[in-house]
Amino acid sequence: MTRAETAATTRRALIRAASELLDEGGPDAVTLRAVGARAGVSRGAPYGHFENKDHLLTQLAVNAWNSLAEEAARLRANLEIPVRARLEGGLLALIAVARRQPHLFALMFSTPANTPVAVEAADRVASEFLALVADVVGEADAPRYGALLMSSAYGIAGMELGGHLTKETWHVSVEQLVHMLVDHTPPGPGEPGRAG
Repeated sequence: MTRAETAATTRRALIRAASELLDEGGPDAVTLRAVGARAGVSRGAPYGHFENKDHLLTQLAVNAWNSLAEEAARLRANLEIPVRARLEGGLLALIAVARRQPHLFALMFSTPANTPVAVEAADRVASEFLALVADVVGEADAPRYGALLMSSAYGIAGMELGGHLTKETWHVSVEQLVHMLVDHTPPGPGEPGRAG
């Protein structure tokens, strides 16, 4: 194994360890020392890959945004799924992050927006998500409906995480809410088979 391959393997192990610690105890549980111990590397290894804890946490958020962008791109590329179902899938993918990894979800939306790598990742997911929205409402209306849908999904996820979106109280599931949101989004010129 070359030195570069060893470094890449170590970096992946550190990121995996940080992700596990984040899942178990939130951002406070992620220290470079704990990450190194969990990854089974020397005490100094994390410092060779990350400037500090914030740098490592930003990398976790960036990876999550990139993963979400890849999922949106996969959905959009699957032409066997109707456009509204693809859009629902994109929204549910975001909510799924909150359900599986609530600390990571919170980190995604608390990472400083002025960090260049975070900006790039957030822009990528926005671009992929807006493409899903544009397939439904058209290019011109995609930004405003995209903002409405994304912020609604964020709110749905937050309410569910906080225990304030129980089916017993509201008589609706998260999936039904997302379906309602997308179903009430007006059709655009790019959506076949619907009046507009």
